[in-house]
Amino acid sequence: MTLSPDFFAWMTEQRAAMEFFLDRQLPAPNVTPTRLHQAMRHATLGGGKRIRALLALAAGELVDAPRARLLCVAGSLELIHTYSLIHDDLPCMDNDVLRRGKPTCHIQFGEAIALLAGDALQSLAFQWLSEESEDPLQSGQIPLVHLLAVASGSRGMAGGQAIDLESTTTPLPLPELEIMHLKKTGALIRAAILMGAHCGSAPLKAADLQHLTHFANRVGLLFQIVDDILDATMDTSTLGKTAGKDDAHQKATYVTLLGLGPARQRAEELEQEALLTLARLPLATQRLEDLTRFMNARHH
Repeated sequence: MTLSPDFFAWMTEQRAAMEFFLDRQLPAPNVTPTRLHQAMRHATLGGGKRIRALLALAAGELVDAPRARLLCVAGSLELIHTYSLIHDDLPCMDNDVLRRGKPTCHIQFGEAIALLAGDALQSLAFQWLSEESEDPLQSGQIPLVHLLAVASGSRGMAGGQAIDLESTTTPLPLPELEIMHLKKTGALIRAAILMGAHCGSAPLKAADLQHLTHFANRVGLLFQIVDDILDATMDTSTLGKTAGKDDAHQKATYVTLLGLGPARQRAEELEQEALLTLARLPLATQRLEDLTRFMNARHH
């Protein structure tokens, strides 16, 4: 893995900026209804890889997007991602007790408040994207809202989760597994990259957007394959979430369908496909290249 010398410093800086933004923008824990707001903050702050936020910020750098707008977009993506994790962890879904190294939202606050916290985070994401501001690019808000809405709904993340739930009784073959993950995991990753790229003052050319979309699809699958590998090979303390739960739930994964070695090989292939796609863009893509390599090499 060859990364830019300043990549980890850049990533640390972006994660800190994201944490500061979320902390300042989320409702304060002492504001009524306090327990709901505490649950929202518990699930959102103090953990997570912030991969979707990092991808949005890196894509925004391609088009010299205003920093304030990028932080708003990245923050909205983190809220949607966090809401999905809260709901995924509920007893009616994956019934998990650990997330980001701490008790899941429903374990800490009860199922009813956890459900409402997820609902509230989803609504807040769209509130942030649609609020009036002095941003000179405010006219571009509708495409951003549209991208996030499609990625979150039945044609994206929610639809992928529905397919995932069904697959516990009817195991998926590999082509259908990839379709599921292009929705469940890939849709929000794709939205992050495209939303960041839409934050510039001038729209990207259609051919460049097509390359960026293809890159996003490759990266989305890469991220999921690595997740499957880590779930099968790492322990709970390293992951910060329950290890081995896919196998426990008898879910089809890239590891169960391909085997560990071939799954790792497929991840390598997807990394190379993603990097080759970025090379076709007439833009400075180093940050996205670094993130691609980092996502394949990560250990949690």
